[in-house]
Amino acid sequence: MKKIILAATFIGYSVFALAQTSPVQVNKVVSAEEAFNKLVERKGIKDGFLSVADPEGIVFKPNAVKITDFYNNIDKQAGKLSWQPKFGRISANGDLAFTAGPYIYNNGKNDDDKVFGDYVSIWRADVEGKLKLLIDLGIQHPEPEQEEITDFKEPKATRTAPSKDPFAAKSIIVNTDKIFNHSLTISALASYKEFLSPEARYYFPGFHPMTGPDVIMKFINNQAITISAETTDGGRAASNDLAYTYGHARITKGNVVSNYNYVRIWELDKTKKWDILLEVFSAVENE
Repeated sequence: MKKIILAATFIGYSVFALAQTSPVQVNKVVSAEEAFNKLVERKGIKDGFLSVADPEGIVFKPNAVKITDFYNNIDKQAGKLSWQPKFGRISANGDLAFTAGPYIYNNGKNDDDKVFGDYVSIWRADVEGKLKLLIDLGIQHPEPEQEEITDFKEPKATRTAPSKDPFAAKSIIVNTDKIFNHSLTISALASYKEFLSPEARYYFPGFHPMTGPDVIMKFINNQAITISAETTDGGRAASNDLAYTYGHARITKGNVVSNYNYVRIWELDKTKKWDILLEVFSAVENE
């Protein structure tokens, strides 16, 4: 009997250990995003956001404010909001992830009242491993003429032990963001050429999402814009393969200077260099 109990215990422990070391799949964050969409559809925008918010999660209204602070201090938000994840990644440890994709907001009764755009959501796992909404923002643009390409990929890295010094890990990505911001003041095109991932996506208000360094740099060149930006904060996955930063930006075109919030998602390439996988600029407008 003791042998049977010991064998059962060993098998149970082995299954548990296997579950803990099994690969994290990107579908985890895609499913979280889709469940969030259904929550908003069923409970409304305010209650939907409060249901999934990380305690430190932020939205930009127009500046960064905690999700819980913002939605707990407003009445029920009118209108219908729906979205679809099309681009997403998750860290090897499953503690940090994001999705992005098209959304539709309708605050009226007919199609003429629809607002189109793209959202970006960053998710962070809580102590129980459940993903919670850490950052959410978006851009508006004309109604898309074609469906966005779906791009979900599994983590390239493998699970690792948590960093012994998380503050140092965070400072590395924050300093990388500051270096990029400084280089933007010297040459935006040269900076993007150096820092963009081959799979990079770029979200700018009034325009549909752009994919790939060549397309992004062509846009920046054609728009003849200069960018200055200041880092606010950031964070990094324990597996050291995915990170995020955010801050404020001033973009000048001719004599016009506009203010934006920006969010960047970073990934580590094969040479252990941090590259920008996604960048989104959200216009600062009083609401």
